[in-house]
Amino acid sequence: MSSGLMDAPSRSTEAALDRLIARLHERGRPRVWSLVITIFGDAIVPRGGRVALQTLQDIMGRLRIEAGALRTAMSRLAADHWVTRERDGRNSFYRLAEEGRHGFDLATRRIYAAGPPAWDGTWTVAIVPQASDGNLRGRMEEAGFLRIEGSVYLRPGNTPALAGELDGMLVIHGSSAEHPEAMRMLWPSEEIAAAYGAFIEAYQPLRDMLKRGGAFRPLDAVAARTLLLHDWRRIVLRDPGLPLALLPKDWPVEEARSLAREIYGRLAGPSESWLTEAGLPPLTHQSEFAGRFGISGRL
Repeated sequence: MSSGLMDAPSRSTEAALDRLIARLHERGRPRVWSLVITIFGDAIVPRGGRVALQTLQDIMGRLRIEAGALRTAMSRLAADHWVTRERDGRNSFYRLAEEGRHGFDLATRRIYAAGPPAWDGTWTVAIVPQASDGNLRGRMEEAGFLRIEGSVYLRPGNTPALAGELDGMLVIHGSSAEHPEAMRMLWPSEEIAAAYGAFIEAYQPLRDMLKRGGAFRPLDAVAARTLLLHDWRRIVLRDPGLPLALLPKDWPVEEARSLAREIYGRLAGPSESWLTEAGLPPLTHQSEFAGRFGISGRL
């Protein structure tokens, strides 16, 4: 754009991004620390896990987040042992703390899944000891368990990969051909379905503009990608991620996932270019990154 003017498609996509940013602020004061977690998990961890405060400020500034709010959020994340702060001359850098990596790994598998999990008709029931810590329910739900009542949790499928999470619990494996409709009463299915519907409504215009050839400036691509993943993450981590056979009819997750996959694939190139120009190291696991949402070969 040697003339210094954006073409019509670029103006359209910028306007679409501005509407999504306005939507972020219309829902109330943004949880800046949560946005930072989205950026770390999506863009920083694959590039070594260390980022300059200035880089975060550039992204947040495009999202209309003030520098003071970002600094407050970083102090909170450091106090909660999610990140550590490093100084290099006059510059501040932040790195994901080791304590936060396990939670990232569990969440990442669910956020970027290419589709719903397969199911072989088996179940895992875990009964939690009374003396368990208060954070256990959140960790169990992140691992795909539904809380039935009290200390009893249910998950479709066998769970050998979660053996460490289940240490000290009474674990029962079994199978059944019956899929009780009452299962949807164990989780807020109507609320989550509505959230998927709102996601589709909000991001379809952006997808349509991109399909028509709309182009993002690199920083705008990072901002749009952050919003997309932030909104998607907030829904999918509340959804237990059940196999299709156990979901209500016309469940909207696959339509929403397809939309997220297409937009993410179109934003990946320009957003990654901006991250490189911002001085972040190269991707450490290119193939893993390219496999997000099952879009390998399209980046």
